Amino acid sequence: MAVADVFDALVNPRVYKTSICHEKARMIIVSERGKHFDPDVTDAFITCFDDFVAIAEQYREIGAVSLIGV
Repeated sequence: MAVADVFDALVNPRVYKTSICHEKARMIIVSERGKHFDPDVTDAFITCFDDFVAIAEQYREIGAVSLIGV
């Protein structure tokens, strides 16, 4: 869950920061392999990176649609 949480926090804007691109988020997570993140979990993240991006984009689109209705 930590890898997913960090990825989400990096690629989405927060009140205290702007978002960063998916590839830069990937590089940050990979750089923490064996330090902050378990190597096996990081390797699984790398293998499934395209899925992470697809899910992030799907929910970004849903969020944009719900904001339009406000």
